[in-house]
Amino acid sequence: MLPSSSRVPKVGLVLTGGGARAAYQVGVLQAIAAMLPKRTRTPFPVICGTSAGAFNAAVLAISARNFQEGVRRLSGVWENAHVNQAYRTDPLGVYANAIRWLASLLFGSVKNQGATSLLDNSPLAQLLENSLPLQSIQKSIDTGALHALGITAWGYTSGQSVTFYQGADSIRSWKRERRIGVAVPIEIEHLLASSAIPLLFPAVRLNREYFGDGSMRQLAPLSPALHLGADRVLVIGVRKIEETQPERVKVDTYPTLAQIGGHIMSSIFLDNLYVDLERLQRINRTLRMIPEEKMRNHDMPLRQIQHMVISPSVEFTEIAQQHAATLPHTIRLFYRAIGAMRRDGSSLLSYVLFEEPFCRALIDLGYQDTLPRKAELLRFLNAAPINGPTQADLSDAGIIRNPVPGIG
Repeated sequence: MLPSSSRVPKVGLVLTGGGARAAYQVGVLQAIAAMLPKRTRTPFPVICGTSAGAFNAAVLAISARNFQEGVRRLSGVWENAHVNQAYRTDPLGVYANAIRWLASLLFGSVKNQGATSLLDNSPLAQLLENSLPLQSIQKSIDTGALHALGITAWGYTSGQSVTFYQGADSIRSWKRERRIGVAVPIEIEHLLASSAIPLLFPAVRLNREYFGDGSMRQLAPLSPALHLGADRVLVIGVRKIEETQPERVKVDTYPTLAQIGGHIMSSIFLDNLYVDLERLQRINRTLRMIPEEKMRNHDMPLRQIQHMVISPSVEFTEIAQQHAATLPHTIRLFYRAIGAMRRDGSSLLSYVLFEEPFCRALIDLGYQDTLPRKAELLRFLNAAPINGPTQADLSDAGIIRNPVPGIG
């Protein structure tokens, strides 16, 4: 059934995974915040996040009663990002953990004595504990500012993509092939599970099962937002959409571990989203060919979903290459050993480069990519425009723009 014209459509926000690439989402959100009146409620009553996007989604849900405040909180974290806030970078934390992990793989280990991942992300757990008052999510729901927050993780035993959601009582859980929705109060463990990149970060036990990064086998990334009640969907991607197919060139050197890892990361974080968008467009075209009366007569509760995608205009690997030297010395040695510091390994680097210069560059890119689409965005959000963001408006929102060098 199509949304009734007597009510305002619920706009869903889909924030995908991508590690450090998720900083781009903050720039897009900064631009949207500057377009809207001060201290407005979130224009996204349905918010869904996966992996690093889960953190961004949770912050926006906490501050749903004041959208600019939520964006300001996100900006404060990402504009001052350092790798050691995501995982340990000291020699003991890096090399001792990696050696224990390799030993666990080769020889097995006594329970609780072997490392369960290549990197130790205990700093990330501490950061989330200190910065996220998750109890405010329910306040956002109770006041009507937020309809639902969905956080997706992947079960290692069941093989299911599970969307843990907290929302209005009217929402019903769902079960589809390899994907389900479960109503729970969102906690720090759900965010850590959703962002537990396989092999790099440890899986997280939730109830009876261990969970890892929600981007794994997430065959329908748009589905949770629709199940949670969204009538239209804004997707913030973290990959440049190529209009032409890349050239096939002859190579003589064997791919490095970083190059292989970069392709694995892309297949986990990026590919399913664009496949799902293509599927959505195809279904919309098909539904436009079917008269509404026929769908009603045959009890076909299908609807066209209006959607909008904002994606980078510049390939992130180029920016990552420019800022690789900002990583701590220990981490540079570690990544150099697997080829991540080389140009052909910069794809992997762009996922793990949680450093201020790189994140600020992505934020600035997201902001600049979004501003020219102001009229389109406001129509999509069904929001009343204001007379362009002034310097005072931007300052009040905490998002004064300081151009970051390094984006050619």
